[in-house]
Amino acid sequence: MNIKTAFIKHCSKKKLQVNENQIAVVELLNKFYKNNKLGLLGFLKIFFNKSEKKSFYLNGDVGVGKTMILDFFYNLIIISKQRFHFNEFMIKFHDYRHNQEQRGKNNSIVSFVKEIKKKSSLIYLDEFQVTNIVDAMILGKLFEVIFRENIIVIVSSNTRIVNLYKEGLQREQFIPFIKLIQKYSLEHELIIDEDYRKIGITKLKRFFFPLNEKTSFKINQLFRELTKTKKKSIKNILIKSREFRIQNFYDGIARFNFEDLCKKNIGGEDYIKIADKCNFVIIENIPNFNNENANEQNRFITLIDIFYEKKIPLLLSSDSMLDELGSSQGLATPFKRTISRIYELTSPDFKII
Repeated sequence: MNIKTAFIKHCSKKKLQVNENQIAVVELLNKFYKNNKLGLLGFLKIFFNKSEKKSFYLNGDVGVGKTMILDFFYNLIIISKQRFHFNEFMIKFHDYRHNQEQRGKNNSIVSFVKEIKKKSSLIYLDEFQVTNIVDAMILGKLFEVIFRENIIVIVSSNTRIVNLYKEGLQREQFIPFIKLIQKYSLEHELIIDEDYRKIGITKLKRFFFPLNEKTSFKINQLFRELTKTKKKSIKNILIKSREFRIQNFYDGIARFNFEDLCKKNIGGEDYIKIADKCNFVIIENIPNFNNENANEQNRFITLIDIFYEKKIPLLLSSDSMLDELGSSQGLATPFKRTISRIYELTSPDFKII
């Protein structure tokens, strides 16, 4: 069975729509993989050709099937490999660097990549994005070593390489990374007119608006139904030296106010630990976003990314309908992905466990 046939069969089995643009990406991935296959030929190619493409960078709008395609390809290939959500990958690196510094070692980037190399000839980074200056300053050296170690990389992103960290602080220091990733990447944009996550969803059953007594009554009614056979407890989560407390926890069902999760100084590592304890999450009182609450919006984007990766169904309430939620100027593009993912995580098709 060739890769095109396998992909069509996969989509049929999963009841997913597919089109020629997606098939073209699968075939391009297959060609990229064959060109970078390990072994003597692959080694000689890399050794003699310094511009060898070692990264496949797939970008495109939200809901076009980037992750679905890369997941299919990743599961199909037989090679030593690891898959990371980009947030988790960077957390893993920062943890490693912290541990190295505690032991008085300072070659954390090189040794981190060598540890990856021991386990993987290929790494898959899903939802690649750069939103903070700390990661922006690290990525250039990190990827320089990854490519030097001949680790093959496949990437999904909503952003073209040239637009990464656009308008970010000290972006001029990030330009060398952009040039590096452009040099070593085969970049392809997947263009599809509609968001597949919204197809078939005519009404959001678990996204409530506006914020009023009627909305609160409906949420409380559903919450009581979900938790009627469950015992309430307070769940304490230790994240390094920090403690996060879930006040309303019912055997995997957690209820939060937006400010509990996004107004406090917490982030991706905390959200991963929270997600690991939950199988259904309620978040109430999501505000409209603007330039004044951009930090809260950035945390919310990260939160939804992690809940989506962990496949956690949500119930949300906001003062505005989903498609009318505002955004800060700098986060408008990644927030489109957030809106699309909320459609899926709150839809009747996304079952409550």
